[in-house]
Amino acid sequence: DSVVTFWEGEIIDNRNYWFITGRWSATSWIDLEHWTKFPGFAPLRAAMAFNGGVNCDLAHISRSYIFMRWKELFFCSQNTDCGLTIAGFYYVCLDQRSGSLLGFYFDPNSTPFQRLALEAVT
Repeated sequence: DSVVTFWEGEIIDNRNYWFITGRWSATSWIDLEHWTKFPGFAPLRAAMAFNGGVNCDLAHISRSYIFMRWKELFFCSQNTDCGLTIAGFYYVCLDQRSGSLLGFYFDPNSTPFQRLALEAVT
């Protein structure tokens, strides 16, 4: 059976959303641990470690990568007692050159670093 959920997304732009999540049980250490799993994040790591990435210059990175968070809000096709959870959220990076998308799920009560990988096909 397929599962349909309703999602909300945040694009990290340092105006509306920053690399520090500040909710959903994510600490700044957890944020850094997840963001550093993305190769495109490497140039931003020092700024993230220094001040939470608040003053990161995203101009040179945003041409190649878009960093996001995705949060499932509710099930559309399942009962709430279906045994599935939407308590966590995904750290996501879209590589604009290749069209690939990589994500890592975070929920303190789930297996760490569950991976989501989508590749563009032609």
